[in-house]
Amino acid sequence: MSNIGHRFIKTNGINMHIAEQGSGPLIILCHGFPEGWYSWRHQLPALAEAGFHAVAPDQRGYGQTDQPEAIEDYDIFQLTGDIVGLVHALGEDQAVIVGHDWGAPVAWHCALLRQDMFRAVGLFSIPYVPRTWDDLRPTDAMRLMAGDYEFYQLYFQEPGKAEVDLEADVDRTIRMMMYSGSGDAPPEKRWRFIFEKSEKLTDIGCVPDTLPDWLTEQDVEYMVGEFKRTGFRGGVNWYRNIDRMWERTPFLTGAKLYQPSMFVAGEVDTIVAIYGGALNTLEQVIPNLRKKVLISGAGHWVQQERPAEVSNHLVEFLKGL
Repeated sequence: MSNIGHRFIKTNGINMHIAEQGSGPLIILCHGFPEGWYSWRHQLPALAEAGFHAVAPDQRGYGQTDQPEAIEDYDIFQLTGDIVGLVHALGEDQAVIVGHDWGAPVAWHCALLRQDMFRAVGLFSIPYVPRTWDDLRPTDAMRLMAGDYEFYQLYFQEPGKAEVDLEADVDRTIRMMMYSGSGDAPPEKRWRFIFEKSEKLTDIGCVPDTLPDWLTEQDVEYMVGEFKRTGFRGGVNWYRNIDRMWERTPFLTGAKLYQPSMFVAGEVDTIVAIYGGALNTLEQVIPNLRKKVLISGAGHWVQQERPAEVSNHLVEFLKGL
């Protein structure tokens, strides 16, 4: 990763750290939770070699990027505003936007709100599901689904609660989340997103005796170091804006993504299972969906678990534009 450059840019009132490599058409890579630019460490050189300027920011609340204090500073308009400002700060008018996990909603909102700027979209692990007029408030729908149990996104809603849990042993938290969310964990050791209310979030997965082949001790050391320094509050605050995002975007009801798009996920990604039939109707809500791939044996961290395969799919899609 010696050729990956790092710098800070100003966007939307914050200082944002970015990792970048290559020159050519701009590709923005948006990470998920609990990650950072580092989750794209394999794709940055692959895209650069293919003739693109690949940029992976630490998004608001993560890594070396600023962490505003107020919860509402993490709503979807601030998150998308950060990326729009990033494109401008890089001296460009257009970009392809790619997002994994929480980065996927950032990517599709950028594409919906600024069709002039974002010319193509890549979604990883989270399929686009447009809202409808019949949608319940998200946390109400989660409570209805969970019944007498806890759902992980509801667990995040109370300020401070999840932070205490996740930060008690950051090394264990990262090892548990990366392993239990991956395709290497057997079914009985994967994440449980619905759990007993007496349990903590750090009880819902397992720590491996040995790291999977795609994750090194150096990788874990880097990620643990970042979250030991920053804590988890910034990332968890994204979840605390789920209802606010719903309240502020009724005008997007029924909206389709018309840009050329791709979707990639791990075949055994537990989060993909939550969305059920959304994969089957993806072509209806993304009329120009050019690639839909489920990677055999991979879990949630698909671009890290299968870096070469994912990079090849991404480069093929981008060159096809």
